[in-house]
Order: sequence, then C-alpha cells, then structure tokens
Amino acid sequence: MSETHATIAPGAPVFPPGRYGRRREPGRRRPLLLVLVGALLLALLGLLSVKLYGQYGDPDYRAEVITYTGITDSRVVVEFRVTVPEGGSATCLLRARSHDGAEVGHVETTVTAPPGERHVRTRQEVPTTARPFIGEVLRCRAAG
Repeated sequence: MSETHATIAPGAPVFPPGRYGRRREPGRRRPLLLVLVGALLLALLGLLSVKLYGQYGDPDYRAEVITYTGITDSRVVVEFRVTVPEGGSATCLLRARSHDGAEVGHVETTVTAPPGERHVRTRQEVPTTARPFIGEVLRCRAAG
C-alpha cells in the first residue's frame, strides 16, 4: 500500500518514496539576469561586427564608371572616378565584357590621389580578346 499525504491533491499520482529521486521545487525566475546576459551578448556581437567591418569593409574606396569609349575588336577605354582616403592610393580591377556577358578582358591598375585630394579621375585601356560591349570597374581596394 502506498503512502498518501493530506497535502497531495486528489487524483495526483503518488510515487513510492526514494524511487524516482527528489522532486524539484519550482525555481525562482531571474528576469534581470536574463536581460543582462542578453545585453552583454548584443554588445559582444556589435563589437565583433564593427571589428570585421573595419577589417574587411572598404567604405573609403568607391569607384564610379563615368564612360567607356574607344571600343574596338581588341580594346575598350574606361574612364572612371575613384574616392580614396585623402592623398591615398587604390588598386582597381577593370574588366570588359562582350554582348553575351562573357569576360573578354581585364586589367588591374593603381591610381593615386594628389596630396590633399580624395578623388581621382582617370582613364584606363582594357585590352580584350574579342569585341567588348561594356567596360566596368569591378572593385577598388587599398594599394599595396
């Protein structure tokens, strides 16, 4: 016969003492601790994001194609403008594509801004293996 206590609600299961271990008491919730842990996690993620953006993002190096001209069967001339840090240099990758979208030529060039300037406007010839349809600047990054 199992032992029953007056504090057990009728219909609640009664387990033999010691057989299933001690029952847990309902724990106190700690919302302040959860909020602090969440805030700390968000702060760490924010710091990591800023570090990675500074390391891999290039907000100081932007390029815009002004025009592409001089299209022949073996070249295209791309005129473009690059924004660099004041007095800095950038290495830019230019490419030429044919009408069907295939790359038919590319060249890497380094541009340097005059002292005190942030913008460089330049022209670069891109040699091609077939007639190009368009000339474009793929990316610019810090020179070196």
